[in-house]
Amino acid sequence: MTDSKKTGPKEVFGHLLAIIGLYVSVISFGALLFGLVNIYFPDVLNFRYGRFAERSLKWPLAVLVVVFPLYLWLTAYLQKDLEKNPEKKELKIRKWLLYLTLFITSIVIVVDLITLVFRFLGGDLTIQFILKVLAVFAIALAVFVYYLWNIRKDIPASKHSKMKWFVRGVIVLGAIFIVFGFFKAGSPFAERVRRFDERRVQNLQSIQRELINYWQAKESLPQNLSGLRDDIRGFVPPRDPETGEAYSYSVLGDKQFELCATFKTSNEGLETIEGKPLPAPRGVRSPVPVLISESWLHSVGEECFRRTIDPDLYPTIKER
Repeated sequence: MTDSKKTGPKEVFGHLLAIIGLYVSVISFGALLFGLVNIYFPDVLNFRYGRFAERSLKWPLAVLVVVFPLYLWLTAYLQKDLEKNPEKKELKIRKWLLYLTLFITSIVIVVDLITLVFRFLGGDLTIQFILKVLAVFAIALAVFVYYLWNIRKDIPASKHSKMKWFVRGVIVLGAIFIVFGFFKAGSPFAERVRRFDERRVQNLQSIQRELINYWQAKESLPQNLSGLRDDIRGFVPPRDPETGEAYSYSVLGDKQFELCATFKTSNEGLETIEGKPLPAPRGVRSPVPVLISESWLHSVGEECFRRTIDPDLYPTIKER
């Protein structure tokens, strides 16, 4: 019988927190691997490209940096406590959580294999899908092996020669992918510079829309951007978000104008589809919506965008 003096809320919540840490770490690690696969093996049907795929790494990395070390520390702490108090191995909450984990991982492995066979029979296999299936299988199998050992054996995994290296290998491999994920996601400073450039593109798009509306209403273009100011609608021509300077604007003809901005990064390596913006993939929320279009590709330095208004596509108010 378990000594009631040695088991209580601390042990119950300790095991609960450890299992929650495991589930959160596993899900986040899977999301990290999926993001890396999307970057290096993109599927054109899923539109997971460039900055979208890189941004999908940020949340799982943020979670792993905090939760994974906490899970490892808490697991080591509970293991040491079990070594000092072997009777705590019979704690019901511990057994329930261990068997629940085995049950879930077994289901995941079976469903993973069924999905693989189903997609194979449907002729819908891609290298991206196969790698994701293997990632899920490897993660679930590693969790299953470790917790099955904890149920069957009295000796801790850290004390057994083979299991010790298995656990260390899993931790090292996980750390390698986390570090690589940080490398691929880019530094926060570089990300902020890119966001400034994305905001510049958004501002130019907004100004372009207002110029078209102005031409449709008055059949002419304003001589400067201050002519677009509309106190009734509350529109004020945006300025460079970093320097506060006005964007360069030139009238080249009755229906032609040019907008210029100075960029600090290049988006020319990002993919586009027929010149249309790429939609953000599911589960990826960008603080600044990124529209990647061939008409807004830019390099580092000053970039000018020349536009000609087509009256057939944008008829004036009188012609409507």
